[in-house]
Amino acid sequence: MKIKDLRIKHGVTLKDLSEKTGLSVGFISQIERGKSSIAITSLKKIADAFEVPMTYFFEKQEGQNYAVKRKDQKIFKMESSPTEYVSLSGEIVDRQLEAMRVILAPNYKGGELFNHIGEEFHYVLEGTIIFKVGDQEYLLHEGESIHFPSEKPHQWENPLNQESILLSVLTPVIF
Repeated sequence: MKIKDLRIKHGVTLKDLSEKTGLSVGFISQIERGKSSIAITSLKKIADAFEVPMTYFFEKQEGQNYAVKRKDQKIFKMESSPTEYVSLSGEIVDRQLEAMRVILAPNYKGGELFNHIGEEFHYVLEGTIIFKVGDQEYLLHEGESIHFPSEKPHQWENPLNQESILLSVLTPVIF
């Protein structure tokens, strides 16, 4: 795996990487051996430790690949969150948009309000989502959408006892 190759190339031990990232030695070892999957937040810690972009760890195909077949879609999860993110974006040099399918677990309520640069567009494919953007709250059902600047503090919530699914397009690119 690329993490192990990068670690060896830089002469960094598992213990060194553990101390830099706050991830356990055992967990990093399992990731390197393909025995455990990694949350995007943990991958970000490793990328920061080596001062490389997170995209360094993803397979690159020769040329540009505009289509993303279902079998090639990658699923990501954030630590301590049941939300799944499925990358839908094609391989485009200097891509500006991030497209993904987001699956929110039943009764999931996002953490603290957060903000970042860019903008977000979300379309409810299934279920119902409550978006909090700034001081406003928006209740959206299947077939409805929201588009807002990401600089505004925001969070989402699935008030249903079943999964809700979104099509999300945002900037900047994160995967």
